[in-house]
Amino acid sequence: MDYLNVEEIESAIQSLATAYPASTELITSPNLTHEGRQTHVLRVGVKPASAVDAVLILGGVHAREWVPPDALISIAADLLEAYVLGTGLVYHGQRFAADNIKQILETLNLFIYPCVNPDGRHHSQTYDCDNLWRKNRRPNPSGGNCIGVDINRNFDFLWDHLTKFSPNSGVSASNDPCDMNVYRGPSPASEPETQNVVWLLDTYPKINWHIDVHSVVPVILHSWGSDRNQTAEPTQSFLNNAFDTVRGLANAAVYGEYIAQDDLNLIKTLSNRMNEAVKAVRGENYSVDQAFGLYPTSGASDDYAFSRHFADPSKNKIYAFTVECGRKEFQPTWMEAKEVILEVSAGLVAFCLAVSE
Repeated sequence: MDYLNVEEIESAIQSLATAYPASTELITSPNLTHEGRQTHVLRVGVKPASAVDAVLILGGVHAREWVPPDALISIAADLLEAYVLGTGLVYHGQRFAADNIKQILETLNLFIYPCVNPDGRHHSQTYDCDNLWRKNRRPNPSGGNCIGVDINRNFDFLWDHLTKFSPNSGVSASNDPCDMNVYRGPSPASEPETQNVVWLLDTYPKINWHIDVHSVVPVILHSWGSDRNQTAEPTQSFLNNAFDTVRGLANAAVYGEYIAQDDLNLIKTLSNRMNEAVKAVRGENYSVDQAFGLYPTSGASDDYAFSRHFADPSKNKIYAFTVECGRKEFQPTWMEAKEVILEVSAGLVAFCLAVSE
């Protein structure tokens, strides 16, 4: 076996929905990609979408990161089979009892979106010279060779990094369409792939948890990514334009992104629960860090999801995480990829079990 291509990912989602009609729902994303691809999301859980809290899990946002989409297909299949058969799950040293699986599927919904960026994945898997392609495949409006937008810089959170961050911050984003990796796009949520994720968050208000699975640091990241966290000054916030010239410098005397202490305690606890499960698989320590510890970012999916409630209090609060899985290689051998998939699966099951409690 080898990595799934985009057609196989779609086929797998639809096959799972057909095989487990009582505990799944196949959701069609409303926006076609630039190359005309239709994507689907699999809701896993026996309760209606409006009845219980939910976790949104994304994969394949970055094209060259081949493991996450396969991992999300794998965990969906594992959970559904274990629930129907009344068994537990074993990922090497990490075990979950049958009652754990029952609890997850009967008290939560999981919205599993395995391949947010199928155009990019298809390009990465098809053209050997471009296998490290990261972005989507947005055409250049002038017909030039500068193609694509980094979906994980396109969300509406401090998107305009040139005005929202200090010029010395080194924020990981670019307004240059020819940037090979982190071009932010022409406007916030300009991309159909971004719009599909936003649509899910808007359409399903019971989504209270968001996990975006990437590779290849490895680390489990929690909010915020824009600046160091601080719990004392609510006015120091992404909503306050007065701090636009200093944001992103990690200078405690100047600015820190506000987060309530209770929220910070919760997201650290959940991050550690994931990492403990990952370590139990084969001893790998992904570690836990604030997203800003990796580098300052703008327009990322996790910060956008967490920011929605603060920008509009009528929206529910969504606790958001990024899981960076594996080590060193975006496309490890399939033998190694299978081990990483077990780590991701263990971490996600542990997370879902924790929030279901």
